[in-house]
Amino acid sequence: MSEPRRTALDALHRALGATMTDFAGWDMPLRYASEREEHQAVRTRAGLFDLSHMGEITVTGPQAGAALDHALVGHLSALAVGRARYTMICAPDGGILDDLIVYRLAEQEYLVVANASNAQTVLDALALRAAGFDAKVRDDREAYALLAVQGPQAPGILASLTDADLDGLKYYAGLPGTVAGVPALIARTGYTGEDGFELFVAPADAEPLWRAITEAGRPAGLVPCGLSCRDTLRLEAGMPLYGHELTAAVTPFDAGLGRVVKFDKPGDFVGREALTAAAARAEQTPPRTLVGLVAEGRRVPRAGYQVTDAAGAVIGEVTSGAPSPTLGVPIAMAYVDAAHAEPGTPGVAVDIRGSREPHRVVALPFYRRER
Repeated sequence: MSEPRRTALDALHRALGATMTDFAGWDMPLRYASEREEHQAVRTRAGLFDLSHMGEITVTGPQAGAALDHALVGHLSALAVGRARYTMICAPDGGILDDLIVYRLAEQEYLVVANASNAQTVLDALALRAAGFDAKVRDDREAYALLAVQGPQAPGILASLTDADLDGLKYYAGLPGTVAGVPALIARTGYTGEDGFELFVAPADAEPLWRAITEAGRPAGLVPCGLSCRDTLRLEAGMPLYGHELTAAVTPFDAGLGRVVKFDKPGDFVGREALTAAAARAEQTPPRTLVGLVAEGRRVPRAGYQVTDAAGAVIGEVTSGAPSPTLGVPIAMAYVDAAHAEPGTPGVAVDIRGSREPHRVVALPFYRRER
């Protein structure tokens, strides 16, 4: 078994006393001290994350946009330069291979950001699907380190380190600039439910930038944050995680994300026929629906636990679950039969190790920040 890969910030994480874990083949910080405190820091102040395990793939050329229109379910050729879009890459049968963020950096240049566990799959699929287009697909995973500053204090912290127009930078947009003297792609994106930024930089610049952000964020209460609190933050925000809410056995329509599939774009795209059928099925016979569950007690629902109705019949399955630091109770996302998906549906329970624990069905997300 091969050794996990290490990010450019590995030595710094260890010096900070981080608990490390193997995540998608990378040695990553799970937490530095208390994951609850890290979570609350992001909700109320700011947190700094190392996300260098994510997979960056660059697509360039006169037909880069057309190639991505064919390869992905979104209409990427219509994306304005400087903007980003959440999209997916699907198999020919409509199953989700990964969910992605695509940035249009220039007229003929796009940056595709894949989940770490699927980066090679996405790279291989894009290379195959771009054949026949005047476009090149380049593996840029070694070219980038990725830092994220998330939380209500993030704009103020970053503004003290850059001359870039952060006030004018919209959500899901990115611009080139310098942060603490480091060249960066500054993107207003994130996976926490809070305002914040993701900074794509050269690996050699990652540690100086981390130290500069830490120093600038000290008065605002910024703390280093690991993957553990990132998971509870995204769960509260109702954001899907590949391998949990999204899998190759699920179509975007099954996941309630059919809006990302753009049937009206020009040309054909991989999975169109299967996704057209999936859209029709979802309209006629609603599939299991992704819902929020809030525990009535203190026991925590975990991924894979069965959801039951008042009679004890299985009506669904938990995809993600954890104690919610913000709400103070255990929460979960689950796929349940459409008949039991309405908020407030009575009698819903989660089978937690043989005990039927009552849960309340709620609409997602559990948490939405004040804007």
